[in-house]
Amino acid sequence: MPTIERADAWLCHIPVAAVRTDAVQSFVEQETVVVRLAGPDGLEGRGYSYTIGTGGTAVLALVEDYLLPRVVGADAARPEALWDRLRRSTLATTVGPITALALAAIDTAVWDLRARALGTPLAHLAGGAQDSVALYDTEGCWLHFGTDELVANAVAAADAGFGGVKVKIGKERAADDAARLAAVRDAVGPGMAIMVDANQGFTRDEAARRAHLLEPYDLTWIEEPLAADDVEGHALLARSTSIPVAVGESLYSLGQFRAYLDAGAASVLQPDVARVGGITPWLKVAHLAEAFGVPVAPHFLMELHVSLAAAVPNGRWVEWIPQLDSVTTSRIRHARGRALPPDAPGIGIDWDDRALESTVKAKERA
Repeated sequence: MPTIERADAWLCHIPVAAVRTDAVQSFVEQETVVVRLAGPDGLEGRGYSYTIGTGGTAVLALVEDYLLPRVVGADAARPEALWDRLRRSTLATTVGPITALALAAIDTAVWDLRARALGTPLAHLAGGAQDSVALYDTEGCWLHFGTDELVANAVAAADAGFGGVKVKIGKERAADDAARLAAVRDAVGPGMAIMVDANQGFTRDEAARRAHLLEPYDLTWIEEPLAADDVEGHALLARSTSIPVAVGESLYSLGQFRAYLDAGAASVLQPDVARVGGITPWLKVAHLAEAFGVPVAPHFLMELHVSLAAAVPNGRWVEWIPQLDSVTTSRIRHARGRALPPDAPGIGIDWDDRALESTVKAKERA
């Protein structure tokens, strides 16, 4: 197996593929930290993590100044050992988003290098439980869309074969959220899954009120109805509504996911490789969820998550938000409403180096 001989990283500023707004924020740009690890004989692995517009330089500084020097000389065949060593070296800043994002970029590159050395696709190396995973669309259902456009986009997703759509909620008037959901359900019929996402926008009382109002529309889940650190509030809501509660994109450690599961506060987990610290901890979260009988439906990063969701038996959904098309030559494959994991060795992402280079801004760090 390859020893890591060289390591470098850089920050890319990838424009958003489409306007995206939710109840609390807008997706400004994807600040993407890319890590490249070189093994012997020209073998290379790449990983990445992201922010939605702020903090990218902080992640890059942690990667370059503290973590990459500890990576050179490591054995790519032992991702657990390397991840744990890096985690221990950052105890002063763990648990936290910046550290998780830094660890993730490196850990994903390690898995890519390892899989390429073995000639194995990530989906197989990580478990190979499924040949495909159900696919749902988020890109057509952001909060800024009017009802007519929202309905048209949901119908287009159904016509394209998607098994579900996720609708952003958080309008000032609860009745407006309900009217939008009613229109979508009427348009797509009873056979299509509809998820809703509040992006942590509600208080406990408002989350309970809106969940009650939305129950007639047979929702697959209500996502992040409350602040991500309010485990008790999510548990109370889960006991008061028939709509499954989904959380995970704003959780940064295995322990945080365990707290939700122990409290019965989530029926669906949505771990994000970048935010939980990489592929190594992502798999731990997925298997922990399996032990509780809970499915995983990872957040964003569909180009990477399709392999991981297929790797585990409880991978339920992959979220369709195309964001890397402008900097990659590979495309996620899907058929009959299901996403197919790449069968090429590695994580299955083919980067367009020229396009990536065009997104790097020349900035000096003091």
